[in-house]
Amino acid sequence: MRTHTCGELRAKNSGENVTLQGWIDAIRDHGKMVFISLRDRYGVTQVVLADAELIEKGKKLGGEYVVEVEGMVRERPSDMRNPSLETGKIEVVASRIKLISSSSVPPFVIKDPATAKDELRMKYRYLDLRRPSMQKNLIMRSKLINTVRAYLLKKNFLEIETPCLTRTTTEGARNFVVPSRNFKGKFYSLAQSPQIYKQLLMIAGVDRYFQFAKCFRDEDQRADRQPEHTQIDLEMSFVDEEEVMELVEGMIQTIFENILGLKVKVPFERLTYRNAMEQYGTDKPETRFDVYISDITKIAKKSEFRIFKEVKFVRALTVPLLTRKRTDEFSEFALKYYNSRISYLSFKETISGNIAKFFSSKLTGELKSALSIRGEETVLFCAGDWKRSLETLGAIRNKVLEGKTPREKYKLLWVTDFPLFEWDNKIGSWAPCHHIFTMPKTDNFKDPSKVAGKQYDLVLNGIELGSGSIRIHDRDLQERMMEIGGMNRAKRDREFGFFLSALTYGTPPHGGIAIGLDRLLMILAGKGSIQEVIPFPKTLTGAGLMEDVPSEIENEKLKELGIKITSTGNQ
Repeated sequence: MRTHTCGELRAKNSGENVTLQGWIDAIRDHGKMVFISLRDRYGVTQVVLADAELIEKGKKLGGEYVVEVEGMVRERPSDMRNPSLETGKIEVVASRIKLISSSSVPPFVIKDPATAKDELRMKYRYLDLRRPSMQKNLIMRSKLINTVRAYLLKKNFLEIETPCLTRTTTEGARNFVVPSRNFKGKFYSLAQSPQIYKQLLMIAGVDRYFQFAKCFRDEDQRADRQPEHTQIDLEMSFVDEEEVMELVEGMIQTIFENILGLKVKVPFERLTYRNAMEQYGTDKPETRFDVYISDITKIAKKSEFRIFKEVKFVRALTVPLLTRKRTDEFSEFALKYYNSRISYLSFKETISGNIAKFFSSKLTGELKSALSIRGEETVLFCAGDWKRSLETLGAIRNKVLEGKTPREKYKLLWVTDFPLFEWDNKIGSWAPCHHIFTMPKTDNFKDPSKVAGKQYDLVLNGIELGSGSIRIHDRDLQERMMEIGGMNRAKRDREFGFFLSALTYGTPPHGGIAIGLDRLLMILAGKGSIQEVIPFPKTLTGAGLMEDVPSEIENEKLKELGIKITSTGNQ
């Protein structure tokens, strides 16, 4: 077969007889000579057909044909070298060429950058993956996985697989369910995460576990979500938050060094959940820009604007001067997605804005001083309850920063001390903010809104990479937290009885984290969507265009499973 790859030959190989195999990337017919760019995963080598018989064979070939070439390596003339190719100093003069496999005309040009629409690329993903940039992403993915595996194995972790078929629970996102042929009317659920199983492994005495876990969530898709994704999942016994975070920092440091050749400083910056919200309006802040949210409640209440006087909080976001059109766009956005109203003041030679008449010149001066306004700027106000006002301005802040150049390429930080519960008006009770297995930082549960957990989220460039916590290792405390979260005894026993029982058999203190491998890779590869770094992703609607999934099932199979379809499509 082949003696070398298409990215391997150099000037030192001149005079060698070699055999190459690969895809025809391009053919250039110069009459008395035909040049073929032969491509494989490793690179491109120029092949020269100079013999009359070979030229005739070459003229019958096409793009993406798979061929085998035997020939002699020679150095190219200095004025014919291609500095953009690692093999650009040499070419192979063919003595033999053999067609291995012909190709239909591809539905799009297999070149970088991609010019085809995403839907077409998805339908012919196996062709899209031939592009060098996509090959690079796959190589980076493999290197990342092996870097993490090597790091954790050195730290005495065991790589253990946990089940994908689990029981259905009502906690978290929607489940993908799997019918059972042997137990008609009963269903498995595809695992949203290995959370319960990895805690059971700690109870089993495994001490340190990890896996590259496939997780499945039936939720609305976006650029950094897929119905199935891979996470770097790990758990450790006899540890506290500091030990878990220190281990993860070392792992991320190793990843950046091995993948990008960059050194990142440790320890990472830390922000409490409350500080992150009050400064940036989000629990996954983009901190590479000096744009902050300010609490101007005291000043705002001195104005004549009735709404400011009536609400508990008034927040302000100071940004470069906005046009009226832009402020209207932000107002529509806030109303549509957060049910919040935005007011604004624009500072130029004069002061304008939809609430300018409610501010005296003295109060305006006080506001300018408090917000350090020096030039032409716009102040956006949002009044209301603590969380909604902050989240509204946080989302607008992210929109303002779109397309801006940050002061540094990568910024890692931890967000800690998350609240464990929030009031849910829909169900009229307290509900968990995250999952219900996080150890609280207090034993006083009189006001659940003030109960913080031993939780830590890892954020990179404003994107949540992962979430972790120290877990509850006492059954009574676990049941108490479930009860506060609105889960009665019958439901606890039905959905988590096996786990609660396991907690009574000597459970060590333990904690861990799950890091989104696809999200991390997306950032390292400089891509805007995880679709670019997953070999066979789904569309934003959750469809697989290549294999046409989800698909209908034959009636015989449905009957075998004891299932009857009563409606289809949007019915």
